[in-house]
Amino acid sequence: MEKVIVIVGPTASGKTKLSIELAKKMNGEIVSADSMQIYKYMDIGTAKPTEEEKEGIRHYLIDEVNPDEEFSVAKYQEMALEYIQQILEGGKFPIVAGGTGLYINSLLYNINFSETTVDWEYREELKKLAEENGNQFLHDRLKEVDPEAASRIHSNDIKRVIRALEVFKFTNKPISHHQELSRMIPPKYEFILIGLTMDRQKLYERINLRVDLMLENGLLQEIRKLIEMGYDKYSVAMQGIGYKELLAYLRGEMSYEEAVEIIKRESRRYAKRQLTWFRRLENIHWINLDEFSQTSEVLKNIENHIATHGIFL
Repeated sequence: MEKVIVIVGPTASGKTKLSIELAKKMNGEIVSADSMQIYKYMDIGTAKPTEEEKEGIRHYLIDEVNPDEEFSVAKYQEMALEYIQQILEGGKFPIVAGGTGLYINSLLYNINFSETTVDWEYREELKKLAEENGNQFLHDRLKEVDPEAASRIHSNDIKRVIRALEVFKFTNKPISHHQELSRMIPPKYEFILIGLTMDRQKLYERINLRVDLMLENGLLQEIRKLIEMGYDKYSVAMQGIGYKELLAYLRGEMSYEEAVEIIKRESRRYAKRQLTWFRRLENIHWINLDEFSQTSEVLKNIENHIATHGIFL
């Protein structure tokens, strides 16, 4: 079975830089697992690597769709698997790197997304219910039919709440049941999972600093340009952290200082959720970055770990 390395970790933990260094070392190419970097024209607020930072390493699933286009986990899974195969056929080594837990799970657990119906009318009906009665109203409805899914899906994650309700309506079985069935079919590749972590306080400081740098590098100008291009607050991608807060500032709904504070707070909360998600993954090799002073030492640790899976550099 062909092997694929997967590097996960919270936002601002250094996944991008490390995956590039690893790809250079093993003649690899990178498949992104980031739900925001998938969008075109959104570079600063999504911390996309620049051409210079990529150091000649080819990246996939970055700049794939426009900011107003829907992009599902099912589509991610399909494209990521195609790119992984393409990389292998080109004689290179695939490295998946990113922090979107759903994207990672879709690969690791081979979740089958094709077995349930999509009903746009029903989705719109549920969306309207949430707008009229609040997100919690819809989440409570999910709690009644699928308590397990409700415990895993945040009440504000309307997209996933709606999907879980839709699956239940058409199959009369909870979405967790379908996911369990999918997991019984082994994935096509052997995924070697590496998780990055560090002291929580240090991570939060890095997140705060990253937000300051994004603003210095022109995040506000990037958002103004997106508005000029016609991508307003209703565009899918504009709901991302950093974008929705600064949009609210530009509309006069909050002060600039308030928007910046909220971006930092929401980014820290997101990092916390990411860590909780990744800690549930099986067979993950955790690397505490505080224990290493140089990237070369971290790479050596990864090298030793992947050697146990029969990969020798």
